[in-house]
Amino acid sequence: MLESRDFLDLDTLCRELDASESSVRRDLDILETEKGLRRVYGGAVPLPPPVNGVLDYVAESERFSDEKGRIAKLTAGLIEDGQTVILDGGSTVAAVALELAARPLHIVTNSLPIAESLESARNIELTLTGGYLDPRLRVMLGPFCEQMLGAIRADAVIMGIGSITEAGFSNNNTLVVGSEKKMIEIADKVIIVADRNKFGRGGMFPVAPLNAADILVSDKDLAPEYADMLRRNGIEVILA
Repeated sequence: MLESRDFLDLDTLCRELDASESSVRRDLDILETEKGLRRVYGGAVPLPPPVNGVLDYVAESERFSDEKGRIAKLTAGLIEDGQTVILDGGSTVAAVALELAARPLHIVTNSLPIAESLESARNIELTLTGGYLDPRLRVMLGPFCEQMLGAIRADAVIMGIGSITEAGFSNNNTLVVGSEKKMIEIADKVIIVADRNKFGRGGMFPVAPLNAADILVSDKDLAPEYADMLRRNGIEVILA
């Protein structure tokens, strides 16, 4: 039913399936847990598919979730209290944000999900970049975002990345590339967080050479040849 409709309300499901509301609610909860749909107020919607080869934020956040959790815990330990830290968009960085929520930090971010997760954190001073809001990735991008970033400095940036090869870090979205280049430029330390799925396939637009990063945190199943490639370029590799 969801393959042919953008939204299914509870009344329609009860009527067409000849089932009670409690049964429908219970089954929707199970299907959401099994990644079959997304529950919303009053019913359910289908999970978003990849768009132009780029997964949106919701879909991306569900991939490699265990690995991202481990990466996030280790990455949070690299940050010192009182620092100014830029948090890039992306689901892995969002997981890091949750690990930092109780820490006394100044966080700068272009990510709406990260801002929402930190808005009630009493020890966090939170600054948003502004800019054009990409509705799929849920990040603010473009000239206004880059202008704001260019006016500050930061102790560290924690950044997700689209692709990693011997040629460097890359992405498939030109606006994302612009903001990521600016973040690397203004940060004293560049920390890349990337699960093993990000290695070995190049993106369309280059972001930076490998030696632009200081530390890369990935999962323990990263292929040894990729870890060696990073170390040859002077990057500290941490596997979670």
